[in-house]
Amino acid sequence: MIIVIFGQPHSGKTTLANLIDADFYIDGDHLRRLFQNKDYSKQGRISNLNRASDIATYLHYNGNKVVLSLVYPYKEARDYLNSLSTNVKWIYLTYTEPRGREEFHVSDFEEPELESFLQINTDNLTIEECINQIKLYVE
Repeated sequence: MIIVIFGQPHSGKTTLANLIDADFYIDGDHLRRLFQNKDYSKQGRISNLNRASDIATYLHYNGNKVVLSLVYPYKEARDYLNSLSTNVKWIYLTYTEPRGREEFHVSDFEEPELESFLQINTDNLTIEECINQIKLYVE
């Protein structure tokens, strides 16, 4: 299984992803440092996301449970991962209260169609409550 926790910066992706039992965890910031990708244009982001999707799919098809923690702002990149694997669970994190990193938000973020995703607003939920929602959704 591939579990994708995505949303704007500072929505709680890394915090929650680190608490999910998985064989491999791929974080967007770590991936960018590894491949030295400093291109934050739409095409640069999609390239980084597709690389993460390829790695996750490879790991998954070798019997591993993988958690991805990336912004995934574009439908094109989400569709790419879905084309590689039918065993992807998408968790979309949102928040409305300012958290201090809004200047890093992706301005052209394409909102997902929520019928195929679990959406969690992390403003008023504890970490434990968020993890419980994710566990119910994934199982």
